[in-house]
Amino acid sequence: MNRLCRSVRVSRIASIVAAVAACFALANCAGNNVAQQTTQQSQDVAASEQSRAAPAKPPKRQAAATPSIVKSVNYSAVGIASWYGADFHGRRTANGETFNMHSLTAAHRTLPLQCTVKVTNLANNRSLFVRVNDRGPFTGNRLIDLSAQSAKLLGFYDRGLAKVKIEVINPTAPKQPEAPQVTASAL
Repeated sequence: MNRLCRSVRVSRIASIVAAVAACFALANCAGNNVAQQTTQQSQDVAASEQSRAAPAKPPKRQAAATPSIVKSVNYSAVGIASWYGADFHGRRTANGETFNMHSLTAAHRTLPLQCTVKVTNLANNRSLFVRVNDRGPFTGNRLIDLSAQSAKLLGFYDRGLAKVKIEVINPTAPKQPEAPQVTASAL
């Protein structure tokens, strides 16, 4: 009789241990899933708060393969312009100078460096002249990246993007370029 009671007790203890182990396994699986869901929700909330907190700002620029350079004097195009500023302020541009977000400069994928371009915001008809001193934009289907100051003068700094028309004015700037001039329509 004693042996029978002991074997029943051992089997009950084994069943309880197995049930507890199964509970821990399930809790561990559920805990990982909850942690992943919580992390994803936190990232989504952080992204939405960040997009509401600051003015629209283009994503960081990334290096890419250099496309063929436009050599036409009569080049003009219509497309989306973005701006870049504080993240690149003080860094070297493609032509070797230090980027200044307060100057009237631009980045274009194919226009010759140092050329002068007239940029017109098609939404408000403001225009100004900028000097191409960098390569980009490398995000999306954007046509040109303007300095923060250029975006302010063209009236799209807060929105981050604008539909613009660009026209090459001077395909090769002089060795000592003058500061680009703002047209009367940009004031």
